[in-house]
Amino acid sequence: MQTACLNQQLAGARVGMRSSASRLLKAAGVRRSSTVSKAVSASALQLESGVCIVTGSSRGIGKAVALALGAQGCKVAVNYAGRKDAAEEVAQQIEQLGGEAMVVGANLGKREDIERLFKEVTDKWGTVNVLVNNAGITRDTLMMRMKPEQWQEVIDVNLSGVFYASQAATKIMGKARKGRIVNIASVVGLVGNAGQANYAAAKGGVIALTKTIAREYAGRNITCNAVAPGFIASDMTAAIDAKYEEQILKGIPAGRYGQPEEVAGLVRFLALDPAAAYITGQTYAIDGGMTMQ
Repeated sequence: MQTACLNQQLAGARVGMRSSASRLLKAAGVRRSSTVSKAVSASALQLESGVCIVTGSSRGIGKAVALALGAQGCKVAVNYAGRKDAAEEVAQQIEQLGGEAMVVGANLGKREDIERLFKEVTDKWGTVNVLVNNAGITRDTLMMRMKPEQWQEVIDVNLSGVFYASQAATKIMGKARKGRIVNIASVVGLVGNAGQANYAAAKGGVIALTKTIAREYAGRNITCNAVAPGFIASDMTAAIDAKYEEQILKGIPAGRYGQPEEVAGLVRFLALDPAAAYITGQTYAIDGGMTMQ
């Protein structure tokens, strides 16, 4: 009888202790959640109308991304390597959407061009809040036929260019203790592709680089994520022979090509949305279900 009473008393004490601890943790959690929430919201809201650099934004995915950011009221640096007229047209569209724009010619395969790009942007707008590394080239051929310059050109623009641009951006963002980087990778960087050893290696490198940047800069409130598009409607897909296109579409569960605007929507979320402030080091395939990792 005494043992039963003692057990009941001990059980009651344990319940009371758990209840008290629960109340304390809950109260602390509410206070911490409130503090963190305010800090994250303030930081994220400052990014929503920030200064953005979108490399390779005179056409295709880059153009769609630049327009999506401009439509949010951002200041967007439209970068081009070859067609200034196309870049200027994108800049005009951004301003019609309510954003601000400047056009900067720069070859992302050249470090000095990248440095000049960031200098021109910071001279005009004072900072950089968002970097979208989109610029890329292809020099496709089977590995056994690939010439050294075909390998190196793709690596220089598609991988080294991302590194040097991100390095320049994080110097600015690190001082401000806020910023977002979005790298445009490719499903080829996830699964490989015959005839694209250079491109696949570069995009795979971008995915690994994304994770490293995220780890190094998370403590400074800088996020870095990658988007890996599959087959997206473009001048390149428009030129695909019908017999090959049929085979390609069979390999896409969605049964169609993606649209540049669909990629831009995901980039806009990662670059600007307050809800993306806790997302970093991730790679998102946008490929109609091709990879389903």
